[in-house]
Amino acid sequence: MDTEKENQNDSQNDNQSENQKFITEVEEIIDPEKRKIREEREKEALKRARRRKVIPPFVMLSAGAIVSIVMFVLRYNLKDVLIILLCVLVVFYIAGELIKWMFDRFEAQIEEARLEEGEVIEKEPDSTADTGKRKEAAEQTEKTAEEGE
Repeated sequence: MDTEKENQNDSQNDNQSENQKFITEVEEIIDPEKRKIREEREKEALKRARRRKVIPPFVMLSAGAIVSIVMFVLRYNLKDVLIILLCVLVVFYIAGELIKWMFDRFEAQIEEARLEEGEVIEKEPDSTADTGKRKEAAEQTEKTAEEGE
């Protein structure tokens, strides 16, 4: 029973995302400037992704260099140096991948927030509806003030 509800929720979410993509495509056809802005954002995202791609090897090699220098100064024997160096390289490569994953996730959250902001701006109510809501809120405030006295 619960799986049926989850499947329905998943299908609704898929439909909403498809509808959002369709709306975005229609808006881009109507307004070519929005398409240019979206394409520029995508290019910037690709550049950032390429730069983040070098994080794991950089972290790994930096740690390896430091460990190698320290062990050379402390005069470890060759077999111990190689075993320790291999372990350090593997551990720091995994650490670099985690850092890269975190950056990717942060960027996805920022992009999602940016899209939500854009939706809010596009869905602003017209001025007549807004004025009516303000009048109702003012009347309710006056009533509560009168009741308090």
